Amino acid sequence: QVQLVESGGGSVQAGGSLRLSCEASRSTYSLSYMGWFRQAPGKEREGVATIDTDGSTTYADSVKGRFTISKDNAKNTLYLQMNSLRPEDTAMYYCAADFGDAILTLPLTYRYRGQGIQVTVSS
Repeated sequence: QVQLVESGGGSVQAGGSLRLSCEASRSTYSLSYMGWFRQAPGKEREGVATIDTDGSTTYADSVKGRFTISKDNAKNTLYLQMNSLRPEDTAMYYCAADFGDAILTLPLTYRYRGQGIQVTVSS
């Protein structure tokens, strides 16, 4: 079992930045896949970014060039640096992780997920 706890959300104006953190209850080095997905009110959940054990990353087209996913294995923490935020980035953001049985590029398929944290971007 893996517990994931997100932090760092909040409200920001368009063009601003936020960094989300996700602390895992076990070594992030042991988690083959980690990622973020989000869900806005009235919309389907959307994968945002993923990172694997080797540090290879993938991003949704909607966030490429603006968001950066990274992790610190020494701190068992996953990050999502979000720059140039837009009102359409407003959503609940979830951290997710898997030992490798999921589809790497689809964080929605990962077995473990956090409770989520709200990000609100105002225009």
